[in-house]
Amino acid sequence: AKRTVSAYCDADVEIIEKHHKRKNDAPSGTAKMLFDAISEVRPDSVAVCGRRGESRRGEKEIGIHSLRIGSAVGEHEIIIATDLETITIRHRAENRALYAKGALMAAKFLVNCVPGLYGMKNLTYECFR
Repeated sequence: AKRTVSAYCDADVEIIEKHHKRKNDAPSGTAKMLFDAISEVRPDSVAVCGRRGESRRGEKEIGIHSLRIGSAVGEHEIIIATDLETITIRHRAENRALYAKGALMAAKFLVNCVPGLYGMKNLTYECFR
C-alpha cells in the first residue's frame, strides 16, 4: 500500500479577509470557498470564525477572521504555520474593476454552456486568456 505524508498535515491554518466597511456578510464568500478548499485535504476541519476571550486553538480548527475597514476592495490571506516556519499566501484586489473583468470572463465561459450549476472548478486556463 502506498503511503503519503504531508509536511504540513499538523500545521495551523488561518484565513484572514478584509473588505470595505459597508460589506454585509462575514466571512466573505471567498473566505468560505478557501475554507472549503482546505477542507478537501483536511476533511475533519472545523471553522472558527473570530476569536475572543480565552479561546485556545483547537487541533482541527481553521480560524477565519473578517475585517471590515475603510474602502478596502478585497484581500484574502491564508497563513499556514508550524513551530518551525510560516507560509503566507495573499491576494489583494487593487481596484473593483477586477470584479467586472471576472464577471465578463464568467459570461464568456457561460455563453456556450448547457444550463446548470457552474463554479470556479469548471474554469480552465483557457478561460483566463
